[in-house]
Amino acid sequence: MTGSILIVDDDPVQRRLLEAAVTRFGHTAIVVDGGAAALDVLDGPGARDVSVVILDLVMPGLDGIGVLKAMRERDINVPTIVQTAQGGIETVVSAMRHGAFDFVVKPASPDRLQASIGNALKVEAVEGEVKRTSRRRGGLLTFKDMITHGPAMDRVIRLGQKAAASNIPILIEGESGVGKELVARAIQGSGDRRSKPFVTVNCGAIPDNLVESILFGHEKGSFTGATDKHTGKFVEAHSGTLFLDEIGDLPLDVQVKLLRAVQDGEVDPVGGRSTVRVDIRLISATHRNLLQQVKDGKFREDLFYRLNVYPIFVPPLRDRRDDIPYLVAHFMQKVAPADPRHRLQGISAAALAVLQAYDWPGNIRQLENAVFRASVLCEGDVLTTEDFPQIRAQVEGTVNLDADGVRPPLSLPLDIQQRDEQALPGEATSMTELDPPARLQSRFGTLRALDDRGNVRALADVELEMIKLAIDHYNGQMSEVARRLGIGRSTLYRKLKEYGIDPETGRVERLAS
Repeated sequence: MTGSILIVDDDPVQRRLLEAAVTRFGHTAIVVDGGAAALDVLDGPGARDVSVVILDLVMPGLDGIGVLKAMRERDINVPTIVQTAQGGIETVVSAMRHGAFDFVVKPASPDRLQASIGNALKVEAVEGEVKRTSRRRGGLLTFKDMITHGPAMDRVIRLGQKAAASNIPILIEGESGVGKELVARAIQGSGDRRSKPFVTVNCGAIPDNLVESILFGHEKGSFTGATDKHTGKFVEAHSGTLFLDEIGDLPLDVQVKLLRAVQDGEVDPVGGRSTVRVDIRLISATHRNLLQQVKDGKFREDLFYRLNVYPIFVPPLRDRRDDIPYLVAHFMQKVAPADPRHRLQGISAAALAVLQAYDWPGNIRQLENAVFRASVLCEGDVLTTEDFPQIRAQVEGTVNLDADGVRPPLSLPLDIQQRDEQALPGEATSMTELDPPARLQSRFGTLRALDDRGNVRALADVELEMIKLAIDHYNGQMSEVARRLGIGRSTLYRKLKEYGIDPETGRVERLAS
C-alpha cells in the first residue's frame, strides 16, 4: 500500500476531479484548497503518509512556485507533480528549476496522470532505499571524496585543506545547490574535530520567532509552548563544528547575539539566568552577496567581518562542466544498489553532451535529481537524451550534430567506474557507455579506460591519447596544453618527440625517420 496523494488546488471542480481519479487509481487522497494549507499538511504529523503532491501552480495567496520554494527550504523531498492551464516552456522551466518532479497541463488525461503518479512513486521508493543505504555507510567525508576533475574546484580544495588545519571562522559563498555543505563537511572531516559533532542549521528555514531559541536554546516555561528545556544548536555542537547555512537570512536582532557567541564563545539561552560557554568551529554559508546586504542595512557589518575571516567561493556547475561526466557516473552508482534489478550500463555520448550544454541553474542538486529520475525511469540499459526531456528541450540547437565526426564508444574513466563488491565473477560492472544509435559530436573529450577485450589499456596509450586530445582541444597552443596537462613545456616537447607528434605544427602525424 502506497502513501497518500496530496492534492492542492483552489478550484473545487478540479479538486473533485483529481480526487476521483486518484481514488480510482487505488490511492488515498488528501485534498486542500491552497498553498498554505498544503504546507500545514507537509509540516504536520501526517506528513510521512504523503508520497506524492499534485500541485496547481496558479493559486491566490501562496502559489505553486511559492510552495515548491518552501518545500526546498524546509528540506521536504516529496515528489511533486505540478499542473496548470498555462503550459508554456517558461512555466515548465520555472517549475522544474524549483524542484518539480513532473508537469501536466490541465485538463490532464487519466492515463497521463496515472503514469506520472506511478513514476513519482517509483522514484520515491528507490530514493528511500538510497537514503537508507547512505545512512548505513556513514563515515567521514574528506576532500578526497569530493568528485571534481576540473581546474575550477582546485582553488576550493586548496583553501579548504588549509582551513581544516586551523580553527578560524569560514564563510562559504556560492549559488544554491553548488555543494557548500559538502565543502563544510570535508573541512570538518579533514581537521582535528573530525570525530566530534557536526551540527547543521538552515537559517533560512527557521521561523523568525524561533531562530534565537533554536540557535541558543531556551529554558522550560520561558515562552508559550516551551514545555521542555532545549539546549540549542550551539551547545549541541560543543567541541565540534556548527554549520550555519544561509546565514544571510538571519534577523538583525539575532545577529547581535550571534556576534557575541562568535567573539566570546558564550550563548544566552532564552529565559536563562546565566550564560553557557561553548567551544565550536563555526562555518557559515550563503548564496547572497553579504557585502551588499551590509550596504543595504540587512546584515551587521561587525558580524560580517567576524564571519568573513576566511572566505571560500564555490563556483556554479556551469563553470565546471568538466566535472559533469564524473558527477553523472557517481549519481548513477548511488541508484544501482537501491535498484539492483535495473542495472544501467552507462550513458550515451549524446545524453552527456546535452547535460554538459545545459546551464544548471539549480547546480549539482538539480543535476543529481535529473540523473536520479532518469536512472530510475529508464527502460533500457543506457541513459539517452529521451531520459532527459526537460533538459533536452532547453538545449536543442546548441549541441551540434556531426555525422562525419562520430567518436568511438565512450568509457568513463577507470577511477569512476562502478565498483560492486557483490558482483558475480564475470559480471559487467563498469559504467561503460554503449554505442548509441544516433550520436552527437560531443563538446568534450573522454578517454577509454578499457580496450575492446575489456582489459585496462596501457598507460603509454592513454598518455598519447591525452596529449593528442589536449592539442586538438587547445588548437595547438603548446603553452596552454602543457599548463592544462600539468607538465613543463620541455617535458611536453620531449613527449611529443617520443610519440612522433610534430611540435611545430601541433599536428598529430608521424615524423620522418
